[in-house]
Amino acid sequence: MISEDVKELVIAKLSVMPSDRKLAVGAFGEFTKEQLIKHVEDDDDVGRKIAEIEISFLKAVAQGKVYG
Repeated sequence: MISEDVKELVIAKLSVMPSDRKLAVGAFGEFTKEQLIKHVEDDDDVGRKIAEIEISFLKAVAQGKVYG
């Protein structure tokens, strides 16, 4: 289950993604920004995977492992 705080954070991050881009999520396939947000809101397998990926990315940035 995705906590409400994580949902808000992930949805906020996804919201700034360009609308004309798609994101591939492993074996789940490609998704638009709107589809990804819906999956996070629904707290399904795809939504949980996106949340996991986004939180891992943010942790890496905070630890200085990812540079802009």
